[in-house]
Amino acid sequence: MAAHVTSSIPVARRVGGFTYAIRNIVTEARKVEAAGRTVRYLNIGDPIPFGFATPPHLIAAVEAAMRDGYNGYTASVGILPAREAVAADCAARGIAISPDRIVLTSGTSEGIELALNALADEGDEVLVPLPTYPLYTAVLAKIRARAVYYRTDPAHGWLPDLDHMRSLITGATRAIVVIDPNNPTGAVYPVEIRHGLLDLAERHGVPILADEVYADLAYAGPVAPLNSLRPDAPVISFCSLSKAYLAPGWRAGWLAVGPTGRLDEVLAAIKKLADGRLCSGGPMQYAIAAALTGDRSHQASFREALRRRAELTATRLNAVDGMTCVPPSGAFYAMPKVALPPGRTDEDYVLGLLRSTGVLCVYGSGFGLPPDQGFLRVVFLASPSELSEIYDAVAAFTREYLSRS
Repeated sequence: MAAHVTSSIPVARRVGGFTYAIRNIVTEARKVEAAGRTVRYLNIGDPIPFGFATPPHLIAAVEAAMRDGYNGYTASVGILPAREAVAADCAARGIAISPDRIVLTSGTSEGIELALNALADEGDEVLVPLPTYPLYTAVLAKIRARAVYYRTDPAHGWLPDLDHMRSLITGATRAIVVIDPNNPTGAVYPVEIRHGLLDLAERHGVPILADEVYADLAYAGPVAPLNSLRPDAPVISFCSLSKAYLAPGWRAGWLAVGPTGRLDEVLAAIKKLADGRLCSGGPMQYAIAAALTGDRSHQASFREALRRRAELTATRLNAVDGMTCVPPSGAFYAMPKVALPPGRTDEDYVLGLLRSTGVLCVYGSGFGLPPDQGFLRVVFLASPSELSEIYDAVAAFTREYLSRS
């Protein structure tokens, strides 16, 4: 009889480079809950647990699709009515684009992964903002490409440093990631910065991956797509129903490959990769046309609710001794900074805050920032009254934490 092998089954080496702090820190929160403390989750940008509701006409569109039998596979690029709706929405925002250049994806996350896999080989470089949304670095680690960080400056509203970006572009650069409006900082880029980013892409022949999930959630009103400023520029944009349409769990997203012929081979590669995963969720695709052609009145009230919370967040956190916070201009994130004592890290502070108060944020080093700089990301979707209670707890903890230095 053969002997049984009892050693652990090894995992792929690339998994060691894959980190996603936004989710990973929940493990610590579960321990705090197990000890009997209530945890207030300010780590994930999901509006639904905070009382914001998916518009009824989107739900009706998905229900109708299911009842009408649209529960099988779709074309790998997605159903035509949804792609036509995306193309029409792009046209209304200043980009003439064919539905054939739209691919429906399982949220923006899958679109990002498809594009990076189509563009970057092992050892290639992709410019990503610092701080960054960690999905980009996680995917790059998985495909063994290299994330090269470009600075965004909190002293100037977290805007990209174009000169620094220019200095980082090499023959190995395969793409530039632009997240505007920005997660994790809440920044919205002015038009001169946006033109500067397009100049970089044109001058060096490097495509921009434009993450525009929060484009409708800038407090001053929707932000025009980056490609609308220069339709011939090499831009691949990403969007979804997750945030501005309040349906994150549906994973209904899309990517749009800009109309320039320079991106035709990239489009073909993305479609080839999309074939391999069959399709995104079928019934949820039917909500895309309903969202883009139907009533969007919820967005104005949602933006106003976010603006009020952003003002409260910046005011209250800037009033905490030892803490500063750049006021956000869009989305539902802020990135305050704590003046850490020598030898302490952002993770020390965040874990201490969690264990002492039950308030869960994400440490800035989870977004690529140096751990000794003391940044953390706050999601401010809770009600203003609950946020006030949370910021009272943050202020008291920070006062005690810094007094121990």
